[in-house]
Amino acid sequence: MGSNGSNGHSKSLVFVQLTGGNDALNTVVPINDEHYYNFRPAVQFHPEDLLELDGNIGLNPNMTAMKRLWDEGKVAIINGIGYPNPNRSHFRSMDIWHTAEPTKVATEGWLGQLTRDLDPKGENVLTAVNFGRGLPRALSAQGVPVASVGDLATYGLYPDIRDETIRNQTLDMFSQMYGGSGKDAVKEFIQQTGRGVMQGADILGTAPRNYSSSIEYADTSIAQSLKDAAQVMFADIGTRIFYTGQGSYDTHAGEVPMHQKLIGEMSNAVGDFWDDVEEHGYENDTAVVIFSEFGRRIKDNGSGTDHGSGGVAFVIGGGVKGGLYGDFPSLAPEDQLEGDMHFNNDFRSVYTDLLEDWMGVDAKPITNGTFEKLDIIKK
Repeated sequence: MGSNGSNGHSKSLVFVQLTGGNDALNTVVPINDEHYYNFRPAVQFHPEDLLELDGNIGLNPNMTAMKRLWDEGKVAIINGIGYPNPNRSHFRSMDIWHTAEPTKVATEGWLGQLTRDLDPKGENVLTAVNFGRGLPRALSAQGVPVASVGDLATYGLYPDIRDETIRNQTLDMFSQMYGGSGKDAVKEFIQQTGRGVMQGADILGTAPRNYSSSIEYADTSIAQSLKDAAQVMFADIGTRIFYTGQGSYDTHAGEVPMHQKLIGEMSNAVGDFWDDVEEHGYENDTAVVIFSEFGRRIKDNGSGTDHGSGGVAFVIGGGVKGGLYGDFPSLAPEDQLEGDMHFNNDFRSVYTDLLEDWMGVDAKPITNGTFEKLDIIKK
């Protein structure tokens, strides 16, 4: 589809990271698999409660908004997603997803590299924006500016200081505090970074003022983050990558109510966001990607599930070919990987689809190799 959309908008990617290891088996459930019910006596759903997709697969009962988008043909579900030799450490596994490098620790994030490809001279400090605290490793790359927004309404470093001279003096004070005497390189870096932040803050500050919508987002952190993303998207300020997260999905105990709450809030937030995207005419130029660092064990531990492998990911959009991708991993004891689902879809295949067929860039340098596409993007 290339990088320019049907309505004159550039193609964009919106990421929702489910932090803590989302339980794939209770997100997309094999309705007719006796092993699911046998291995999960304490953490299971009854078949009649699931949102049936195709007779064999059902969505979590709280994912009604996602089911609606599925019925509209906009949701690609990638079953058994993962990578060889799965790592069950939150930190390391998320790092692997962020850098597309499972065998060694990489220095740059894959979306940071994509940002550099989209804006080689770093002319737009808002090509990629993170909605949340800190900076995900996925967005980190040398020389690539990324804005990180906790709350769009209050974003910025002293955004209320409008006089340029006073703002520069404030920045000088900051650089002296952090740079010390004689550390000109540090001072210069902080000044440049600060000016980039303020430039970004100035531009981002206009987004909420120009936003109007009939959609009422829920008062949850993930819904508010996606509302912020929508406001920035519709401001047409050149942002191509939107990133946010939700957690914690680390459900070792009391899983059913906790997971139900989180997955329901996520599904509703994505549903509202998508309705907003459609209302503003961006539906053919926006792809939403939902992923987690790993799945959970097949067998429950009495009230929850422990770290596992073989996860599930979703890609949603008007330019997405909806459907199920990849065989659902077998839960039979002889087919398990040390009590886990085997992965049968490498996450870098999905990245390749998104990079080449959606964003129009060469995937190989970013994914660190060649991976067969799943063909999830409409041509």
